[in-house]
Amino acid sequence: MKQILPPNAKISKEAKETMQECVSEFISFVTGEASDRCHKEKRKTVNGDDICWALASLGFDDYSEPLKRYLYRYREVEGERAGHSKASND
Repeated sequence: MKQILPPNAKISKEAKETMQECVSEFISFVTGEASDRCHKEKRKTVNGDDICWALASLGFDDYSEPLKRYLYRYREVEGERAGHSKASND
């Protein structure tokens, strides 16, 4: 929050707590939608693709698309790391 405000701006404790409550509610809302999808598909584990789908289905496309790109890149990097670890263990 502080990064977007002027350097001399102050944020009250109440404002910080309110933002935290809103963020927690948002996370629960999105996770609940993703969890419902998993339940319908008879899966027990919510994954990153489910979260991206939930964001899009709830109308948060502005968040869904960047998150999909991040998830794709994250998986690429993790795959490269796993490949390097396996190669060094051989």
